[in-house]
Amino acid sequence: MVPIPSSRRHFLSTSAKLAIASVMATPTLQWLSGCSPKLAPATSGIPPIGMEQRPLAYAYSALEPWIDTQTMDIHYNKHAAAYSKNLREAIGEEKVAAGTSLEAILSKISSYSPKMRNNGGGHYNHELFWMCLTPNQQQQPPQGKLLSAIQEQFSSLEAMQKQFNDAAKARFGSGWTWLIQQTDGKLAITSTPNQDNPLMDVADKKGTPLFGLDVWEHAYYLKYQNRRADYIDSFWKILNWSYVSTRFQTA
Repeated sequence: MVPIPSSRRHFLSTSAKLAIASVMATPTLQWLSGCSPKLAPATSGIPPIGMEQRPLAYAYSALEPWIDTQTMDIHYNKHAAAYSKNLREAIGEEKVAAGTSLEAILSKISSYSPKMRNNGGGHYNHELFWMCLTPNQQQQPPQGKLLSAIQEQFSSLEAMQKQFNDAAKARFGSGWTWLIQQTDGKLAITSTPNQDNPLMDVADKKGTPLFGLDVWEHAYYLKYQNRRADYIDSFWKILNWSYVSTRFQTA
């Protein structure tokens, strides 16, 4: 083996240390904002939801005690991963044109198969759900334009939360509850069955989701059993208002 000159060894060692320091210097806020820094675009801060499952921006245990570690592990690695895999299969089987966005597919979901509907919706819904959660329990409640819009539409943040909670409790069986921005700019609360969402042309009430809550039993049953109302209450402790506000401003 040819010995490495001491000057080269020093250069390699220094480069490695600088690289590690650069990674360690990544601002914590970037990770708490709901997505990995390498995935966030330079402008809007809202990465598009593609066809692949994104790595979680936090540990499975990070949302304790509100969502338990085992539920997060199973939910992400089993349920959500299956939707992502089956979505890609459906895209190939139905010969979707390269470059077609997931939002474009969902907007015309009635022209696709049930497999595309269930898995396209399931993938989108879960990818958004992960980004709308944060381990930062010291975050500020909604401020500025988002708070003003909530107050204008619902009279207060508390009134919006109550209406959202009631809709989530009333969703029979499996589904989602959403806060959306409609095409006229007004906010609304809606609920969809199974893995449907408000982007779909089959939705009763359409709009851009600002955040959504998964009320399928697999999202909460290990910890809360039949106490869906307790799970819904816990959701507000870990909702990433900073990310939701960014979505509102760019919707």
